[in-house]
Amino acid sequence: MSRIGRQPIEVPSTVSIGLSPGRVQVNGPLGELSQQVPARMKIEQGEGEIVVTRPTERGPDRALHGLTRSLIANMVEGVTKGFEKHLEIQGVGYRASLRGTDLELNVGYSHPVVVKPRPGISFEVPAPNQVIVKGTDKQQVGQTAAEIRAVRKPEPYKGKGIRYRDEVVRRKVGKRA
Repeated sequence: MSRIGRQPIEVPSTVSIGLSPGRVQVNGPLGELSQQVPARMKIEQGEGEIVVTRPTERGPDRALHGLTRSLIANMVEGVTKGFEKHLEIQGVGYRASLRGTDLELNVGYSHPVVVKPRPGISFEVPAPNQVIVKGTDKQQVGQTAAEIRAVRKPEPYKGKGIRYRDEVVRRKVGKRA
């Protein structure tokens, strides 16, 4: 078997992993995550690492191998460091604030938009025009950030709206006389 089929995942000593057929459970300092994984993939736990191997070199098995390895690596990283997405709000009078654990957005509508956090997700508002979405599950953090962005997507003429911190919005010129 080639070296490509055996890329180990480093596991810190603070993380414990439970393996059962078709399921992986990861416990760490920030919480616990579990994930369904394809039963065809062989997952072995060694000293300080996990190795995922595929049964054959066929295309579907190669794709499932990469997916399984990425899911487990993201779970390990999530329970040790966590994930976060940074959003910026641009526009005159546009701002965000926390109301308890809920995020309240004033983004040009006649009413404030309240976003409730999913289980395992938390919000931070370091400045009125910045929002940080934090959590241990990478997919949940990304989905929540996408839903917040969808409240008022950045528009191409003035650039107003909610965007990711590193997102580049292509601007249009508009009407000319």
